[in-house]
Amino acid sequence: MTRRLLVALLVLGAFLVPGSPAWAHNQLTYAEPAADSKLAAPPTSVTLRFVETLKPDFTTIVVSGANRQRVPSTPPAIQGNTGVLTLTGELANGLYTVAYRTVSVDGHAVQGSYTFVVDDPAKPAAAIAVAAPSSSSKDGGFAMIPVLIAVSAGIVLAAVAFFLRMRRRQV
Repeated sequence: MTRRLLVALLVLGAFLVPGSPAWAHNQLTYAEPAADSKLAAPPTSVTLRFVETLKPDFTTIVVSGANRQRVPSTPPAIQGNTGVLTLTGELANGLYTVAYRTVSVDGHAVQGSYTFVVDDPAKPAAAIAVAAPSSSSKDGGFAMIPVLIAVSAGIVLAAVAFFLRMRRRQV
C-alpha cells in the first residue's frame, strides 16, 4: 500500500509541478509605432519593449518600406528590455514593416514583424507599392519540450508501477 501511495504521489507531483521558467521565450510587449497603426506624420524612431532583458549583440531591429528597402537608421540602442531604433532616413507615405529578432534567456531565437502606415497629407505617397508580408511571430522549437518531459515521466512512472506490481505478484 505504501508503494502505491508513493507512485500516486510521484505521478500527481509530475503533473502539478509547473513548467520551468527556463523554457519561457522572450516576447514583444510594447511597440511604438504600434502594429497596424496609421500615422499622420512619419516617426523618427521605433521603440520595442520585451519581457526579458535584451542582449545587444543578439538583437536586431529593422524598418523597411513597401519596396522592401531598409530605411536608413542607427544601430538599435538597447537598454534593459527596450530597444530603440532611430530612423535617419525620410519616410514617404506608405506601408512600412518593423522586423525584429532577439534571443531569449534560454538561448532560443525569437523573431517577428508588424506593419504600420504613414499617411501624411503633406507628403506624396511612396513610389513603389508592394504587398507587405503579414504580421507574424515565429516562435517554436522548444515549445514541445515540457510536454515531452511530462509524457516521458508518465511512461517511466507507469513502467515502475508495472514492475513493482509484477514483483509483488511473484513474491
